[in-house]
Amino acid sequence: MKKEFIVESQMGKSFEVKKGNYITIVDLEGKQVVDFFAVNLNNHNEFLSSGVTIDCNDSLKVTKGDTIYTNLYKSMFDIVEDDVREHDLLHPCCRPEMYEFFYKNGSGHRNCLDNINENLSHHGISKHNIIHPFNIFMYTIIKPDGKISVEEPISKAGDKIKLLAKMNVLVSIASCSVNESNCNGGSCTPIKVIIEG
Repeated sequence: MKKEFIVESQMGKSFEVKKGNYITIVDLEGKQVVDFFAVNLNNHNEFLSSGVTIDCNDSLKVTKGDTIYTNLYKSMFDIVEDDVREHDLLHPCCRPEMYEFFYKNGSGHRNCLDNINENLSHHGISKHNIIHPFNIFMYTIIKPDGKISVEEPISKAGDKIKLLAKMNVLVSIASCSVNESNCNGGSCTPIKVIIEG
């Protein structure tokens, strides 16, 4: 089985991935961040946790050979391929309040929190008020003084990351909506998703 689809710029999609299946995220044009979130299909109270992932990997960064964990400290995905090796586990989803805080344009702005929640709701999963996703291709620098700087992603057109599902999950992702900063290189673009069983 192989399925491919496109997540359009500043939009989101959800899809089921079975244990043992692979999911590949492809940056079609380069420099596009993907907010990646997932919920255990058999227990909607168990979901991807960036904090637990940091804790279990003893690292603020993950790449090939590392594991993405749930809030219950269970393996959710293994990273089996990674062209970029720079992703973010620190930032929550962008949301209207964030756009208002930083850019004074929160009203009506497309955002990852709403995109992910909207697609979760199509499967009967309750809204998450705060989502800390695995921010694929997002390039965050931690400076010696502890300050954080979001830099332009280093992903190029065609770069990808491939994950192996360790449980049955509903994945809900968004092609990040931030075009006001370096986060997506100043321009939001589509991404491709490939699911293989």
